[in-house]
Amino acid sequence: MAKIKKAFFCTNCGNESTKWVGRCPGCNEWNTYVEEIISKENSNPNQSTFKDFSIKTKPVKLSEVKENEISRFYSDDPEFNRVLGGGIVPGSIVLIGGEPGIGKSTLLLQIALSLKSLKILYVSGEESVEQIKMRSDRINVSNENLYLYSETCTQSIFEQVKSIEPNLIIIDSIQTVYSQHILSASGSISQVRECAGEFQRLAKETNIPVILIGHINKEGEIAGPKLLEHIVDTVLQFEGDRN
Repeated sequence: MAKIKKAFFCTNCGNESTKWVGRCPGCNEWNTYVEEIISKENSNPNQSTFKDFSIKTKPVKLSEVKENEISRFYSDDPEFNRVLGGGIVPGSIVLIGGEPGIGKSTLLLQIALSLKSLKILYVSGEESVEQIKMRSDRINVSNENLYLYSETCTQSIFEQVKSIEPNLIIIDSIQTVYSQHILSASGSISQVRECAGEFQRLAKETNIPVILIGHINKEGEIAGPKLLEHIVDTVLQFEGDRN
């Protein structure tokens, strides 16, 4: 049985403390610490992780790196390619934030459907595969290389990544997934930080780009600790005009 551990986290920056403090030493905000039950130990040592299929790499000299070796993935949306600097970079991790219902899932589904030459794993923790299929029918575009998976456990997601070996992974959304290494609920500070860290290591070690969808809070900021925005390579804010 895994050893249970309690800790306090700052809701603003994600700083961790063994006891409650009034003022966060990381971001200097007041009364932002909340208590969560976590466990860093793995209760099942045989469960799958992305380390089972990580690519072994070695350091290379700067002069030996050739620019033409970096092949970006281009979608049919030129604006999406532009904001990413020319396309999706292999091994990158991108966070797309926005209000619930603004169209983040639809946008990324359109992008996934347009990348017909790539094998894509679209993981949704908010909708069933039937709901995603209905949305794709409305878009009226098909892609035989698009795999839909309704799951919230990161360890189960890594199992499918190992089996399918996709070229691109989309997680909808980071607030709905959870890791078995943490005992707190999905969307909590510790879960968001742990899951984002696992997907970051997955992207860097396998060279598979990962796109995370993240909701924003009432203040207009991406829900979760500020650390989440520092873990990813790029943060895109998806906004609309209510009027």
